[in-house]
Amino acid sequence: MASEQAADILGEIGGFVARIHALDPHAPARTELTVRVDGRESRIMLSEPVAQALRLALQDYHDPRDQGRCDHCGGPRLDENFQCRDCGSFNGVFGQMLAERAYGYTEPEPLPPAEGAGRHTRHES
Repeated sequence: MASEQAADILGEIGGFVARIHALDPHAPARTELTVRVDGRESRIMLSEPVAQALRLALQDYHDPRDQGRCDHCGGPRLDENFQCRDCGSFNGVFGQMLAERAYGYTEPEPLPPAEGAGRHTRHES
């Protein structure tokens, strides 16, 4: 017996195909896509516009858990604090700021204003 998840996945693919095919119903179906989930198989004929839409949808998908690649080891597993789960390094300016705050970093005291006229000092006329 197929699971509810299998029916959901196959139903979503079928719904996607139907929505895109409705925009160009006379385009010939030239590609067959066979999907098998939990022993349940579905064969879907794809027209060129549907196949192109499916390719673009797969290429453009961005998983919200994907925070990019590690600047240090190149690993793809940055957590929500931009710390690499593979090497432990913090990434980017934001990751560096979080690391500094986590380890008790405090900003140095500001420098006193320079006396005299510097090259960027405004002169009132």
